[in-house]
Amino acid sequence: MADPTTVKAGATNVTEAVPVGVFEQALLFMEDGGPVMYLLLAISILTLTLIIGKLIQFWMLRVNARGFVEPALRSWHEGRNREAMNILRPQRNPVARVLEVALYGSTDGEGRQELVKEEITRVAGLELDNLRSGLRPLALIANISPLIGLLGTVLGMINAFKALQAAGNKVDPSILSGGIWVALLTTAAGLVIAIPAAAAHNWMEGVVYRAQRAMEDAVTRVFTVQLSPARGGDQPAEPGAEAAQPAE
Repeated sequence: MADPTTVKAGATNVTEAVPVGVFEQALLFMEDGGPVMYLLLAISILTLTLIIGKLIQFWMLRVNARGFVEPALRSWHEGRNREAMNILRPQRNPVARVLEVALYGSTDGEGRQELVKEEITRVAGLELDNLRSGLRPLALIANISPLIGLLGTVLGMINAFKALQAAGNKVDPSILSGGIWVALLTTAAGLVIAIPAAAAHNWMEGVVYRAQRAMEDAVTRVFTVQLSPARGGDQPAEPGAEAAQPAE
């Protein structure tokens, strides 16, 4: 934090200074806030890097795309296995990777179904871990940034009251007020970092959750297609129904 002997002078200088640009004002705030502000600056750069990195990853993986699921499942259930695999292979989406494993494994019949499900679980876990990478540090930043800012505020208040004590009987209210606003800079900076970090973390967690649900839905439809009711009100014919009808 700022030296207590310079708090009054710093407050006077800021009051009497001519208007400066945003960048220059930010530098003044950094100098007034002290080491805690530089720590928060480093955290803000890390936060921005994590958010941009995750956005690029989601964009490259087309994580919200689902248009390939229906054509692939339809081709597979109609016996056009190669066409279904050709639909999935060019996709970089994690749902496509899991669905491809499910379709490929279902060709081995029911004898190895348990092994196929274990492999699907393994691949899905790896894909979800890849999507969640970087989210835990983002959540940590959202939690600790206000605390770091509060620490800077407490240290600043300590310095302000030390300067007030050193003034003795010649107490100037500007000493205390100047020290308080300087101390509050770190709390404001911590909140400015924490709010976007928390919002980005919650949104990205929602993206990952929707991808997980899409994986579960697609894989389940591979193995339970015969349990779904026919569309348009048509009921599947019972085995031997045609044979039971009398010949005309």
